[in-house]
Amino acid sequence: MPLPPSSFLSAWSAGFAVCLSLIVAIGAQNLMVLRQGLLRRHVGASVAFCTVADVTLALCGVAGVARVLEGRADWAAWLSAAGGMFLLGYGALALRRAWRGGSAAMADGAGTARLRTVLAQLAAFTLLNPHVYFDTLVIIGPLGARQPGVLKGVFVAGVGSASLLWFAALGYGARVLRPWFARPAAWRVLDAATGGMMLGLAAWLMAGARL
Repeated sequence: MPLPPSSFLSAWSAGFAVCLSLIVAIGAQNLMVLRQGLLRRHVGASVAFCTVADVTLALCGVAGVARVLEGRADWAAWLSAAGGMFLLGYGALALRRAWRGGSAAMADGAGTARLRTVLAQLAAFTLLNPHVYFDTLVIIGPLGARQPGVLKGVFVAGVGSASLLWFAALGYGARVLRPWFARPAAWRVLDAATGGMMLGLAAWLMAGARL
């Protein structure tokens, strides 16, 4: 018996809503995409990477990978420790830029950051964050797994739509803030806020690792 059109809309809406509710928050990945938008560097690639990462993790969750991770507290601990170390280093670099005012100079120039460097940083922010696995494998995954048949795919499509919408708005909408960031002091404020948040997250992750 064919499914009614309302079932497809309901499954898509469920995936869209749960993903958007989880990713609309200030975090390392979001700040990275915002920064690329302000600098006008590799914005499309950054948005695409984050969207593909969310869809891939959602697919894994719906397919039942979350069950494989159950009971592996040691994996979670090592992941938290690695994420904490990465955020510690990145936070220190952000505070250094805030002190020296390096970001304003970077924004004025043609830009030297290569695409692979930007994607490597985004990969670290995404994959070394334990919360991304909790969100996509523990929350999104089981919700999508409840959908019957082909609606599992429709649910994941909703997740991808929300992810694409959010990161595109974050990356391309950053141009609205460019007049404010024309002042070097604004970049220092952003770097200082980013660095402080990264160090706080690093301390929290490493404290919870308990290796």
